[in-house]
Amino acid sequence: MSGQQTAVVTVFGEGTVRATPDRLVVSIGVECRASTVGLAYERAGQRVVAITAALRGDGVPDTDIATGVLSVRSDTAWQDGVSRITGYIATTALDLTLPQRPPGSPDTARTDPAEVIAHAVTAGGDDARLGGLRHTFADRERVLIRARDAAWDNALDKARQYARRAARDLGPVLEITENTAAPSGYRPQDPGGVRMVAASAPAAVPVEPGEQEVAATLRVTWQLD
Repeated sequence: MSGQQTAVVTVFGEGTVRATPDRLVVSIGVECRASTVGLAYERAGQRVVAITAALRGDGVPDTDIATGVLSVRSDTAWQDGVSRITGYIATTALDLTLPQRPPGSPDTARTDPAEVIAHAVTAGGDDARLGGLRHTFADRERVLIRARDAAWDNALDKARQYARRAARDLGPVLEITENTAAPSGYRPQDPGGVRMVAASAPAAVPVEPGEQEVAATLRVTWQLD
């Protein structure tokens, strides 16, 4: 019959997988106070040089060390009802990318990220700051492939169910649209929150990778025969 519309079925498929992250992104910085801008800036530079040396000593390559924050501001206090400048604060932070060993891994060639962080904190002394961390994947696409497969299976099951209820058969796929997402982890912040107490050899705080969920969503349209 001329002008007859093609019957179709459109469904959304959702797939999620859980995987252990193999990368850790952490912000380590310093906050230095002094009577002048120059002194505060110089001290911050010295502390960062010490932290960077500790990181390189633990085998962290230059490509995985990046300056993420650099600022100088005045430090003020209320005196006799007036805000007065009492000094200056220089702040800088490094964003690090560290490989994580899977739990129970026999690989001892890499330094434990917790040890790397502890050594950097020691090098920074009382001026050290930790701005936060997040877990991620070196190859997120590999995890997404599994999520897409799960999303496709979910969409296909739905389409088959609707086709069966409509007494029709599934024909060829006419359209596929993808949307992928992952829960956003805690992102490194300005290193002004946590002050680390200097110590000659602080105990490393364990860093557990846990698992993250990666999701894929598909919109698929099939022709109905």
